[in-house]
Amino acid sequence: MAGLYFDELTVGQVFQHAIRRTITETDNVWFSAITHNPAQLHLDEEYCRTETEFGQRIVNSAFTLGLMVGISVGDTTLGTAIANLGWDEVRFPKPLFHGDTVRVESEVAELRESKSRPNAGIVTFIHRAYNQHGDLVAHCRRSGLQRKRPVAP
Repeated sequence: MAGLYFDELTVGQVFQHAIRRTITETDNVWFSAITHNPAQLHLDEEYCRTETEFGQRIVNSAFTLGLMVGISVGDTTLGTAIANLGWDEVRFPKPLFHGDTVRVESEVAELRESKSRPNAGIVTFIHRAYNQHGDLVAHCRRSGLQRKRPVAP
């Protein structure tokens, strides 16, 4: 188990996740296709080159969100999460492009005991994703139900 138990987390704790990921054209096109998102911004290079301010296709923001949270799992919730409870304040201040490399940091924003489950607590993380230039490209608050360390018999 790589993740941490609820009672091993502290408010203000920051994780600089070691995993980084360079986003490929295949990632973006595949994700857009399997999620039935035909937006020209993700699929039509000519349209983006001539009709948008970006001059090229941008990475699907749902992929960016999933990647940002996914990169965080190994250090935070792998094997200790019971359930994801929700994402709030999801923002994408700058676009990602094919070839950009993403790094992620996570901060523990809030911890509270579960009222219905004595063996768990609710943790709120703030996840932040940056491109290779250090630009913030995505951030969100994510709440989850997290196991507490098992009590020894």
